[in-house]
Amino acid sequence: MKDSVQEEIIGEFSVFDDWLDRYDYLIGLGDTLPPIAPEHRTDDYLIRGCQSRVWVDAELRDGRVHFTADSDAIITKGIIALLIRVLDGRTPREILDTQLYFIDAIGLGANLSPTRANGLAEMIKQMRLYALAFENRNGNGTETEGGNTTRP
Repeated sequence: MKDSVQEEIIGEFSVFDDWLDRYDYLIGLGDTLPPIAPEHRTDDYLIRGCQSRVWVDAELRDGRVHFTADSDAIITKGIIALLIRVLDGRTPREILDTQLYFIDAIGLGANLSPTRANGLAEMIKQMRLYALAFENRNGNGTETEGGNTTRP
């Protein structure tokens, strides 16, 4: 099934002929990330297995998962910005069920070093683990406290 956000990303990347231009665009996307709270820029929120340091936090608001993240590397920051763009604001079940086909469609996976590709897989894994924790906590991924914000 086609996903409108992923289709937008594919369209945006299709205007570039080479990967240097795509990397420049990816770096610019990193600047669009909402800031992560300083207290979440700690080892507890650090993604293991990444070449760079990447911090990801998630919270559940009104049944939807919202992510914040940061990285000390500009390309990695752009990659996490893409993942957040696709997964942010979805229910935990939607996050778990979303096939991230845009990664191959824009050639991202094929143009990353093996260590960066491993980092990408770890970022996706962590975001899905957050979704799974929210879903398991409440049985269906929605808050039981009338719309309050919760963390895994």
